[in-house]
Amino acid sequence: MTQPSLRHVLQPKWRTALQRLREERARGGHGKLIVLTTVGALFWLGVFGVLYKILKYFRGVEELGPLLAGKLLGLVLLSFISILILSNVITALSSFFLAKDLDLLVSAPVDWLRLYLAKLGETLLHSSWMVALMAVPILAAYGVIYQGGLLFIPYAVLTVVPMLVLPAVVGSAITLILVNIFPARRTRDLLSIIALGAAGGVILLFRIIRPEQLARPEGFRNLLDFITVLRTPTSPFLPSEWATKAIMGYLRHSLDPLPLVLLWTTAAAFITLGALLHRELFATGFTKAQEGAERFIRGRFWHWTIGALLRPLPVAKREFVLKDIKLFFRDTTQWSQLILLAVLVVVYLFNIKALPLFRGEQVPFFYVTLVSFLNLGLSGFVLASIAARFIFPAVSLEGRQMWLLRSSPLDLRALLWSKYWVGTIPLLVLALLLTGLTNVLLKVSPFMMVVSLTTICALTLAIAALALGFGALYPQFETENAAQIPTSFGGLVFMMATIALLAAVILCLAGPVYAYLRAANAGEPVRLDGLAIAAFTAAAAICAAATVIPLRIGLKKMEGFEF
Repeated sequence: MTQPSLRHVLQPKWRTALQRLREERARGGHGKLIVLTTVGALFWLGVFGVLYKILKYFRGVEELGPLLAGKLLGLVLLSFISILILSNVITALSSFFLAKDLDLLVSAPVDWLRLYLAKLGETLLHSSWMVALMAVPILAAYGVIYQGGLLFIPYAVLTVVPMLVLPAVVGSAITLILVNIFPARRTRDLLSIIALGAAGGVILLFRIIRPEQLARPEGFRNLLDFITVLRTPTSPFLPSEWATKAIMGYLRHSLDPLPLVLLWTTAAAFITLGALLHRELFATGFTKAQEGAERFIRGRFWHWTIGALLRPLPVAKREFVLKDIKLFFRDTTQWSQLILLAVLVVVYLFNIKALPLFRGEQVPFFYVTLVSFLNLGLSGFVLASIAARFIFPAVSLEGRQMWLLRSSPLDLRALLWSKYWVGTIPLLVLALLLTGLTNVLLKVSPFMMVVSLTTICALTLAIAALALGFGALYPQFETENAAQIPTSFGGLVFMMATIALLAAVILCLAGPVYAYLRAANAGEPVRLDGLAIAAFTAAAAICAAATVIPLRIGLKKMEGFEF
């Protein structure tokens, strides 16, 4: 029997993607494409502009400039690889073992190698596209500053492609091994182990790299020690170091083909080894993955704990809240990410602690207040990223069962209310933790403590409402993987709206904070004049509008769902 080619195996996915594009175009998708292209171009320009100024400064420093630029590129590529490995492990579990088309592909006369390459390509595409897009303005800035020319474009592609392939192969292999080792009924629980490994890896990575050293050359014994650190690779066996040497060697006109050869030969060898591992273990792992999973969530436990706390609420609202909590903890792909969330908080606080403000020097009051104020924007962006992962998919995760809720006499307002508060309360606790601990570390004044905590509470309520509203406005009921929902068009629009919200609030508060700094430096008492009160009122009005309007729009969209 003639085996279908790799193109035929991939053709259904390609045709499905084209059909979705046609449907979007028929429903007026040109507007979405224009918005997405415009926002993407603005984001690229922003990243390019910031990196352009940094690299231009580096290039003005003789001898040390290229070393600093190379070290910065190495750290960026190393962080990309760390993100990609975790992303590929999670994506491979869905692509290789949980995808809806696997029943047909496994039973069809498809060669194991073609099946492996097709699923590896699918995993690579879903997990790496955002990193690849992020690399475009970064590499463009390097090419412009160091005058790489037009030939730098294909050379950069030749360098980045194998660096993206390697994490995809490694992540797929890790998933394949874990599925075969762990009991079949715990297939989805593998993600908790993955999250723990990623947590340890991130902390170890930050401890090994110690990037704060590069910002303080006076911390070294002499200039020679500092140059030695810059010249020494983080690890000579990492693909990120090979890619850095290949790119910087080309840009400095000292081209060495060895790093590029290492990247491509290693990628080819890993694909070969991954294919052999797939041939030996995939059939057993796929069989185990089809069995049902045991659940540790029991109805009585939640009724005795959360149900008792929610007893004053109406029955419908209480049951909706319990339902959302149970669904969250029954899905390991959801609750296991709480471990990574804890690591994110630790790394965030570690970065604040690593600032020069904590080295015993006399730091001006201005810089402490400035860091505390700018930390509001950074904390808001972190909260937006978390809301995009946990709150934005809340409506989409109902799946086709939404038609039951839509056609039942249950109040959709209560459903939306439960989803909002189930996501908002943990996010609010995290926001207060991030902002409060950061301010304690910075030893800010009581005025800045009150402003920071009040602002972050208002921003959290608004960010959660935006996430839920846009999630209802752009649902993804047919998705095979919950991790792909935040990367949809609606997720990108939500992030854009959140960035605009953060910018508006920060601009409103900049005036009162500046007036406070000026009064504190002059030794005068802090007074709230009419302009300061108007600025605080404007910020509160923006947050209130960003909370109420998206929830109302989301409710109207849910009431109009048709299946």
